[in-house]
Order: sequence, then C-alpha cells, then structure tokens
Amino acid sequence: MLEWLQAEWPQVLGFVTGAVCVWLAGRRNVANYPIGIANNVVLFVVFIGAGLYATAALQVVYLLMGVHGWWRWTHGAEQSRTYVVNTPRRAWPWLGLAAIAGAAALVWVLTTFTDSQVAIPDAATTAASLVAQYMLNRKWIENWFVWIGVDIAFVGLSIVAGLWIIAALYVLFIGLCVIGYRSWRRAASADRDSAAIGAESRSGAGMRRRA
Repeated sequence: MLEWLQAEWPQVLGFVTGAVCVWLAGRRNVANYPIGIANNVVLFVVFIGAGLYATAALQVVYLLMGVHGWWRWTHGAEQSRTYVVNTPRRAWPWLGLAAIAGAAALVWVLTTFTDSQVAIPDAATTAASLVAQYMLNRKWIENWFVWIGVDIAFVGLSIVAGLWIIAALYVLFIGLCVIGYRSWRRAASADRDSAAIGAESRSGAGMRRRA
C-alpha cells in the first residue's frame, strides 16, 4: 500500500483536491477557487506524464480562469451566495462558437507539434471545459450540464491513458455535478421567492401610503 501511494501520490492528491473543489463549488463557496488552483498544479504534472498535452495545458488556463472566478465571486454580482442565474440566450451561440473554434485550434496544435494519439477527444474536452469554467465563474446554472458531459468524456479519456484514479475522480465529479446543480437550483428558487416577497412588500407599502 505504501509503495502504491509513493508511486501514485500525484493522482491521489489530484483526486482529493479535485473532489473538494467541486463539492465547494456546488455549495457556492468561494474557497473552491484556491483549492481548484492547487488541483490544477497537481493535474498538470499528472497529464504531462500521461501525454495528454492539451489537458495539461488546460490546467494552466484553468488556473488563470480560477483567478478570474475568484475575483468575480468576491467583487462582482456573483459574490452573493444566493446569486444564481440562467445562461443568457444571447450567450449560447458565442459559447458554442468558442468551443468549436477552440477545439479546432487545439487539434491543429496537437497534431502538428505533439505525438498525441488522442488529439480530437483531448482537444474537444479541453475546449468544452473552458466554456464550462467560464459559465461557472458567471454562476450560470447550466454550467453543470456542460461539466457532466465533459466529465463523462474525461472518464473514457483517462481510462485510455491508464489513469484509473483520475477516471474514478471524474466518475465522482459526475455525482458532485448533479448535487451541485440541485443545490444551485434551490438557491435560485429561494432567491426568486425572496425577490417576489420583497416586491410584494414594497407594493403593499406604496398602496398604504397612497391610501
């Protein structure tokens, strides 16, 4: 057991920090960002060793996006624990285009400059993950659906690469994403109810003043 831990400790550490990060995100806790940044550093090392170069590069971008999300969750409208909104309709075409363009660019980079044997799925999951992370930073509730799709793909990709612990982590991520979505949906419903009650109270006070 000790020898196994010595050999696989990066994957184990990535498993633990990744699970804690997603759990905190589901709880709308800003601490998910520093934990997530630590997870990015660990997984960068793991994926480079496995030859998943786009996925490794994704960890660097995640780190930068983690800083962006950390700032938004402490300074922007997203800093409220109850703030959860639907993705604006006008954003969906741009998100789709960003995912397609990002995947195409990464496929070219991987096939041109690396020996990657899984260029297309590696690039596709990378681009979709960036879109999902941006949506999470903005507290758009549909981010959880995108993450679930990405995590399913990463399970298969990790198994192909022989990263069984990381594959198990992504299975866990899927369950945590479901829990996160349900938590965010309850928060959004509670926020709408509070807003409705507040509006009714203000309307009633206005009518009393006019009377």
